[in-house]
Amino acid sequence: MPLRAPKVHRDTVHHPLFARFYARLSVAADSGLGIADYRAELLSGLSGRIIEIGAGNGLNFPHYPAAVSEVVAIEPERVLRQLAVTSARNADVPVDVVPGAAEALPVKSEAFDGAVVSLVLCSVRDVARALSEISRVLRPGGELRFLEHGRAPGRFMAGTQRALDRSVWPLLFGGCHTAREPLAAMERAGFEIGAYRSLYIPGKGLRLPSSFTVLGVARRPFAPDGPATGSESTDGAGLAES
Repeated sequence: MPLRAPKVHRDTVHHPLFARFYARLSVAADSGLGIADYRAELLSGLSGRIIEIGAGNGLNFPHYPAAVSEVVAIEPERVLRQLAVTSARNADVPVDVVPGAAEALPVKSEAFDGAVVSLVLCSVRDVARALSEISRVLRPGGELRFLEHGRAPGRFMAGTQRALDRSVWPLLFGGCHTAREPLAAMERAGFEIGAYRSLYIPGKGLRLPSSFTVLGVARRPFAPDGPATGSESTDGAGLAES
């Protein structure tokens, strides 16, 4: 496992029109579709130092519990990152918003007690690499909290999702893919899947290609010979040295 973070250009993603659309839509969805309650459930019980990947406009920030000592929030899109900085100022826990991509996190290895992905794995360019990076920066035994939409269980909707992913959906929605399988991807990356539940967003009414969602926790396992400690110092903000 590499001990130093790979370097990445500071603005690897730039979708200003979609970012502004998403910022408005996500705020409305938090209240209208109950996503704020799912965010609170997602983050409940976290403690210590947390890295959030794809923080967007910072809607998770108000839900971090007081036991969290620091959040390093990675957001590659410039417009959303600026909105996240504003949200961070009003958070009850310290939040440091940092540019970077999920596939090359600009932080030290084994520096965090927990990681958070919410509605992110659908749009990263390389899911396997992103999850490998999350595993790298988590301490052994650290939790990965996830709220991710993915492939629906029904054959018709799953087929519809695959067709949309090959055509218009990623173009319209900032690189989002509807038919990815987050649980399977996490297992392939070596995470141990813990408690989770399946849900639909919205909970009632018309099912959308992005409705099927899983919410839960996975863990980076300890080494086979027992708990391990990081090979680098994790003092400071957990950011990799340039």
